[in-house]
Amino acid sequence: MSKTIEIRWHGRGGQGAITAAKIVANAAFQSGYEGIIMAPSFGTERRGAPISTSLKISKTDINDLTPIATPDIVVVLDHLLMDEEDVTAGLKPGGLLVLNSPKKAEAYRIDNFRLALVDVNRIANEAGLKKGVVNTGIIGALAKASKLLDLELLLEYIEKEFAGRKPKENALSARLTYEQTIMAEG
Repeated sequence: MSKTIEIRWHGRGGQGAITAAKIVANAAFQSGYEGIIMAPSFGTERRGAPISTSLKISKTDINDLTPIATPDIVVVLDHLLMDEEDVTAGLKPGGLLVLNSPKKAEAYRIDNFRLALVDVNRIANEAGLKKGVVNTGIIGALAKASKLLDLELLLEYIEKEFAGRKPKENALSARLTYEQTIMAEG
């Protein structure tokens, strides 16, 4: 398989979208993906401002260093961004939108793509994380919806990344989110 899988992440400064992409990148490399490119993109560099990061993974080397224009997967850490910018711009037909939202799937127009939906905020709080810590939970949703990487491997990398900073709670957030993610087709 030489296809490059392009994942674009959208969040707000301080939510940990870049950390989440880094965890997925490390786990992907460990599982045999040899080509990995991650490129964060910032607007105003402040907490709460919209940010995005791109992650490309491939079983072979990646020579294309251009920004992601047509992602296979879009991960959104804050559902309110759906009203602020076109986070699904360029999402390939049949692509996947992974969305942290307390709303039901009916609240979203999902033409021509799949939607993985879960209230990561609620689950993260149940797992013992402080309000707004959604990056590890969204990794669980991505794992379930995409089936790209094994959940146990991702949990291992989550615990490594958060050693000394609630590693078990962060891993639990990902596991619970994985279990509670629902899928909808467009």
